[in-house]
Amino acid sequence: MNIPSIKPHCPNFGSGPTAKHPGWCLDELSQSLVGRSHRSIQGKEKLRKIIELTRSVHQIPDDYRIAIMPGSATGAIESALWSFLGSKNVDVMTFDVFSKLWLIDIIEQLKLDGVQTLSADFGSLPELSNYNPANDLVFTWNGTTSGVSIPNADWIPDNRVGLTICDATSAAFCVDLPWKKLDVTAFSWQKGLGGEAAHGMLILSPRAVERLETYKPSWPLPRIFRLTKDDKVIENIFKGNTINTPSMLCVEDCLMALEWAEMIGGLPALIKRCQENSETIYSWVERTPWLSLMAESRAIASPSSVCIYVTTIQDKEETTQRDFLQSMATLLRQHQAAFDVVNHLYAPPSLRVWSGPTVEVTDLQILTSWLEWAYNQVSTSC
Repeated sequence: MNIPSIKPHCPNFGSGPTAKHPGWCLDELSQSLVGRSHRSIQGKEKLRKIIELTRSVHQIPDDYRIAIMPGSATGAIESALWSFLGSKNVDVMTFDVFSKLWLIDIIEQLKLDGVQTLSADFGSLPELSNYNPANDLVFTWNGTTSGVSIPNADWIPDNRVGLTICDATSAAFCVDLPWKKLDVTAFSWQKGLGGEAAHGMLILSPRAVERLETYKPSWPLPRIFRLTKDDKVIENIFKGNTINTPSMLCVEDCLMALEWAEMIGGLPALIKRCQENSETIYSWVERTPWLSLMAESRAIASPSSVCIYVTTIQDKEETTQRDFLQSMATLLRQHQAAFDVVNHLYAPPSLRVWSGPTVEVTDLQILTSWLEWAYNQVSTSC
């Protein structure tokens, strides 16, 4: 097979940080408050604007509070786990690498009793009907390492007793999140928005705020996670007064991404781009005999992170499989045709392609030719 003659305009197909939005350039950051305090009038205004644009683009209800958190989605989720859990039994859904990490924290760090694990192998979802709405629930909406996504929230009742705590970091800006079903939601800037890392968002429903003001955990709470003072929510946190010092360069980058999202048509346009992107990869996989999806069905397949098995090597030792995939990745990297297309180390040996809204569908179409070329090159040399 001849080497492809065209390369993707943007060869960044990793699942986080993801490709920058189309048209991005360093000049966009020229208005950032470099060397200025985030607590200055202008600094707080930019942080408030991120909150306002996040609410607008994601169509978040007016009575939900939005905070900018340190530590990306991880910091936002940890703040939620340490602040909200402990008053009720908790159901934890695990079907990818990161949801398993939240389970470990809940059991080994918080040492909670009354934990029910609803688990599934990579490529599958747990039985959603086993969720007990009397309990708190911790779950990941989209598994970037398993290529699987929750298809809807119909299984979460409106009259639930417990809180729902959702890691939506690779679903935000890629799917229409049903906010009335979500009480605590976390995501980062560097997934759906293609923003810079280190910052996360925490979205709280009125029910979540009520929990904060009526329940105090029995364990010490690190200052960086604290959302209350004297049993009241610290309102300033939800008005742009962050718990720690954010990077104003990252803030500017996030603002540019949010403004781009609004310019192209907001959430409906972002979702449409995801659907077109993922369909490009899914259709290619279906007509390529040496590939198969990790997701057991298209009904639960991720719209933003497509995980793919190379079927011709699946009967080999895991080390051999990983060496094969890394050899493909090395060829692609050397030709600057694609970066970061191998799945997470803790996932089964597989390829992974980010198909979020900042990726151009034409680049994904070109990518498939390069993946075929790299596969043939490595297969021939083995």
